[in-house]
Amino acid sequence: MKKTILVFALLIVALFTIFKISKYSIVFGNTSIEYIIAIIAVVFFIIGIYINKKSLHQPLKSAIEIDAQKIEELEISKRKYEVLKGISLGLSNKEIADKLFISESTIKTHVSNLLLKLNAKRRTQAIQIAKDHNIL
Repeated sequence: MKKTILVFALLIVALFTIFKISKYSIVFGNTSIEYIIAIIAVVFFIIGIYINKKSLHQPLKSAIEIDAQKIEELEISKRKYEVLKGISLGLSNKEIADKLFISESTIKTHVSNLLLKLNAKRRTQAIQIAKDHNIL
């Protein structure tokens, strides 16, 4: 984080310096405005390339593998696992029911069973436990 702030601070200082130099060169009549605009455009272009390479082309983080054996140990069925995924996406019981084409009361039953199997008191706690067990 500190490195990013430092880089942007240096970029701002460099741009400010370019603007000041261009102002003085225009005032004293040494260069035309077209050259200064071209130099500023090139600087912004280089900055854009730098930011693009730093932010968009970072190595992909390795995906955490789902522990299927742990799912079986906890006796979580495929349907309950789908409900758990819906909960992790922040969906309400109604939204999960609509997505899975089952009734809302069935979702409530699945959620209650998941809370028991994961030994959780709340949905958020169930999600955290599931992530700790690498099943989400």
